[in-house]
Amino acid sequence: MSSAAETSVSTEARTAAAAEPPRTEEAGGRRQRLRDWLALVVIAAVVVVITIVALATGRYAVPPVEVARMLIGQVLPIEQTWYPQEAATVLDVRMPRVLLALLVGGGLALGGAVLQGVFRNPLVSPQVIGVSAGASFGGVLALVLGLGSLALVSGAFLSGLLALVLVLAIARIGSSSAPLLMVVLGGVVVSALFSALVSLLSYLADPYRTLPSVTFWLLGSLATASYGKVLVAAVPILAGVAISLALRWRLNILSLGEEDAAALGVPPKATRNVLLVAVSLITAGAVAVSGVVGWVGLVVPHICRLIVGSDHRVLLPASLLVGGGYLLLIDTLSRSLTSSELPLGILTAIIGAPFFIVLLTRFRKQVWLGD
Repeated sequence: MSSAAETSVSTEARTAAAAEPPRTEEAGGRRQRLRDWLALVVIAAVVVVITIVALATGRYAVPPVEVARMLIGQVLPIEQTWYPQEAATVLDVRMPRVLLALLVGGGLALGGAVLQGVFRNPLVSPQVIGVSAGASFGGVLALVLGLGSLALVSGAFLSGLLALVLVLAIARIGSSSAPLLMVVLGGVVVSALFSALVSLLSYLADPYRTLPSVTFWLLGSLATASYGKVLVAAVPILAGVAISLALRWRLNILSLGEEDAAALGVPPKATRNVLLVAVSLITAGAVAVSGVVGWVGLVVPHICRLIVGSDHRVLLPASLLVGGGYLLLIDTLSRSLTSSELPLGILTAIIGAPFFIVLLTRFRKQVWLGD
């Protein structure tokens, strides 16, 4: 009887020990999800603080407390303690610019994270697929012809989509599918073609009246922000963001490789093409209203990987938030450092390039999938 009892106890102990790892892994997964959500909440809070500071900063300074009360007063009935001039400055002048910076920065950062996952390459950014160069051509053409802001936005958007169609057409030459390498090569070719066309238009532009505005626009700026431009940018950018966030779990599987993704039930080619279209919508919408702003889609996803890891279910929302806050901070500096506003493209390159070098040298093992 004693031997039988010992055997029974031993069996129960082994069963309990075998059942323990799943419970431990499940608890670890819950803790990880809690940390991820906490990180997103903290990032969102930081972005809110940056937004209030940006709305308060300028030649006509407004106390941040009044800015916060002003924003709350738009949705809740509170006592008005701010002056009408302050309300006009914050809500009519600075608010469109702040919203545009959040849209453009968040969209470009999320697009960079998506492309790096699709191509499984940490050096990919929205410029690689040629959409930025294509959108630049449409915008410059509108400026050279003097067609106005609406034509500039529409031309940049349509030419950006045309660039994507050309890239996919080149990638499908001789094949019914579009291999990743051919997409990258097609992007390089289309980007070079549209960059040459932009240079040609710049050469033909009036050097006294048109060329300065073309050059300033190509360097990236939010100086002409308005609620109309916010609406125009919001439609394609938010559409691309929504598609990318809806497919973020598939992007995790797609990052494993096409064979593994297909084995797990995710169609790699269809998923990749949908994500490329989403990123193209984001990039075309951003370039249409802000010009070419580089480095955001390359640097920000790496910063977010160091904070939240490589899980795209968390990485994409984090990139969206950090990218918006990052570009908003850069834009606030660009209009505050000097009396004449500095183009965004200059500041993002000056800040982004050294920071990216630091990332590569100090965190090269953690920056991409822990390699």
